[in-house]
Amino acid sequence: MTNDAARTVRLEIASRLDMLDMVQTVLSHLAALVGFDDEATHYMTVALRESVVNAIKHGNQQDESKRVQVRFTLQDHALEVEVRDQGKGFDPGVVPDPLAPENLLKAYGRGIFFMRQFMDEVQHSFPPRGGTVVRMLKRVPA
Repeated sequence: MTNDAARTVRLEIASRLDMLDMVQTVLSHLAALVGFDDEATHYMTVALRESVVNAIKHGNQQDESKRVQVRFTLQDHALEVEVRDQGKGFDPGVVPDPLAPENLLKAYGRGIFFMRQFMDEVQHSFPPRGGTVVRMLKRVPA
């Protein structure tokens, strides 16, 4: 087993919102292993929950036959999280700005914004076979 494989945890869940707590629990344990404090872990949890909710609701359209894959990779002083759905993908460039005046009072549309605010890196990719992959990285502060 390679060192990278030894430092990776993979989850595959049904597209059900009641799976969020389990995913969050795994993140909390792994964040503690990497050395994140409670505050950083809280904000990482918000980013992860937003990503998984987006995968379930928008990507997989809450179709329980479609899966959401979550991969956690422990790095030296960082944690990488990847969330993959089986949806049709989307264009992140057309997502409305939640800070625009017309969007400030809306109760939705802040997920990608939160991910970008709470993680050090956020990347979206769209594999040829479909779906969306969100890769997020958080480094432990020096």
